[in-house]
Amino acid sequence: MTDDLPEADRLDGHPHPRETPRLFGQEAAEAAFLEAWNTGRLHHGWLLTGPQGIGKATLAWRIARFLLTDPPARAETLDATEGHPALPRIRALSDPGVMLIRRPWDEKTKKLKTQITVDEVRRLGGFFGMSAGGRRVVIVDPVDELNPSASNAILKLLEEPPAQATLLLVSHQPARLLPTIRSRCRVLRLQPLAQPALEAAVEQAGGHPAAASALAEGSVGAALELAEGGAEIYEALLDLFAGPSMDRARARKLADACSGKAGQPRLDATLGALARLLHRAARAGLLGTPVDAPEAEVRTLTRLAPHDAAARTWAHVAQEVSDRATHARAVNVDPAAIVWDALARVDAQARRI
Repeated sequence: MTDDLPEADRLDGHPHPRETPRLFGQEAAEAAFLEAWNTGRLHHGWLLTGPQGIGKATLAWRIARFLLTDPPARAETLDATEGHPALPRIRALSDPGVMLIRRPWDEKTKKLKTQITVDEVRRLGGFFGMSAGGRRVVIVDPVDELNPSASNAILKLLEEPPAQATLLLVSHQPARLLPTIRSRCRVLRLQPLAQPALEAAVEQAGGHPAAASALAEGSVGAALELAEGGAEIYEALLDLFAGPSMDRARARKLADACSGKAGQPRLDATLGALARLLHRAARAGLLGTPVDAPEAEVRTLTRLAPHDAAARTWAHVAQEVSDRATHARAVNVDPAAIVWDALARVDAQARRI
């Protein structure tokens, strides 16, 4: 992918995970991989799980650099061999030992595709053929975006892995993957970052440590998104659903702000803020409102999730909204219509609480 095209696995305006020098707060996951390496029990398939934005892709690239820079038989750290000639090639996505599978750029529509297609996975045939005899690393980021045909192709590779191949599958929602994919991978569960690690990771990504708010819930990606307009959108959603019914004129204004190609970043931020609201509503129904939540959020969450039955409902609505938005984007529905559909569904359910 050329420099002027967007990358599906990069947060706009911030370093790509392969360019991120340090991983913060995931020492347990690193130690688990190192133990497998040092004991000679390195699995061919690894499923890196946890909430979005906590360092899964950064860890995948850290592992790739480690494996492809002639690591010692017993290593104390996943740090790559300093000065190794493979490092600049890995950074440039030109090293013959590593292949990245992600949503591709569509030259016809001039947009990123909404799924990882089977054609992307089929590129691995040539990759393994050209690099036979050496260690190979495949990163799929995220594996959740594989279409059914691509999922089956990855499954076949997991069932019959080439020699010295390591597959690193990044997953935000592992429960939605094929059970057979999950069963053929060793899981590395990454945790939301504690506050000091979150602040350090946000600063490394080019943000201000003050952006590491409690609302980010330990996610660097969420903290950066909130600092770049997401917090204002979230506050607008809290206000929109605080009363007995949604103000349709204000909802329409929120949706219209996402219209057209220029509204794509706003669409991402709005859907992200809505997903955050539904997630926090589901959790509030079970555990109560967060102790550090501001008054406006307490008011809205109390209205939306007064009991545990509501919590289960919001978890279902969150998945439904996500699925409908993904499908709508795949068939080029106007972004404003996508947001309006999501808001209307949330409002309809809120009226039933």
